[in-house]
This record gives sequence, C-alpha cells and structure tokens, in this order.
Amino acid sequence: MAHIRAHVFVEGHVQGVFFRAETREAAQRFGVTGWVRNLHDGRVEAVFEGGEEEVERAVAWCRKGPTHAVVTHVEATREPATGAFSTFSISY
Repeated sequence: MAHIRAHVFVEGHVQGVFFRAETREAAQRFGVTGWVRNLHDGRVEAVFEGGEEEVERAVAWCRKGPTHAVVTHVEATREPATGAFSTFSISY
C-alpha cells in the first residue's frame, strides 16, 4: 500500500477546545502517524502520514474537529510521505 502525507492548516475557533488532543486520538484510530500543533496566529497545523484512505479520513475529521471547535477553513496539501514518524504526537 502506498503511503501519502497531508500537511494541514485548520482555521477558526480551534485553540482551547482540545483540538490537538482529539486530533491525536483520531489519528490513532485511523492508523496514521505524524504530529499536530497550535500556531501563534490561532490556527492548528498537522501532518498526517499513512495509507491514502486513512490520511483522507484524518483530513476529513479536521474539517469538523472536536465538539466545541468551529472550523472555518482547512487547507490540506499532499506531499510525498517520508516515513519519518512511528507514532502521532502533539508538538509544543
């Protein structure tokens, strides 16, 4: 199975609503690796690597986010997978 990478930026009310923690839980459920972090401008940034279907599920999850999030825009760019990750983590 070919692996892909998605580099994602999520805008809206996405900080202070457990977006990072729930993204990690979703990524683990979907079986993808990578990381997620808050940005100083209020967005959340994430990188997902795995099978195409699993990565697409993770990106789709970001379009809704956790219960108290209000996602207004998601930018997702496909990139070549690097295989650099063994887990999915929260980056600080």
